[in-house]
Amino acid sequence: MSLRHAVGTAAGAALLLLAAPSASALSASARSTPGDELTVDATGSVAADGTITLSGTYRCASSTGPVFVSSAVSQGDSEVQHGIGGTAAVCDGVLHRWTNSEKREPGTLVPGPAHVAATLTELSSGPLPLPIFHATLQRDITVVAD
Repeated sequence: MSLRHAVGTAAGAALLLLAAPSASALSASARSTPGDELTVDATGSVAADGTITLSGTYRCASSTGPVFVSSAVSQGDSEVQHGIGGTAAVCDGVLHRWTNSEKREPGTLVPGPAHVAATLTELSSGPLPLPIFHATLQRDITVVAD
């Protein structure tokens, strides 16, 4: 499986989890693996060409399959989320930075308040890679012009 395909699979699975009503009802501890953590920076950016950049930190202790940080942003209509890239993660117990960028149509996201959903997801090994969610986080941020 290519890295691009794996990131897409992880991001899609994470977005489905975040969109599911039952997922939002879970407590933060029920959606995380103990010792794993995920943060989203208080500001994101949007460039004149429509490139959206989100960032934060993550820590995960161990994994048996590939792990990714996926993110999505919404603004205004909270029902519409825009997936913003995916970053390969290293699960070594050390705090790492992540940055996801995606070019969208200019005007998709504008400076001002926004909401970000981020997920630290492992793809299990086996005939069908299934997502294992190490940590999820939803946070309001401010988008600034880049």
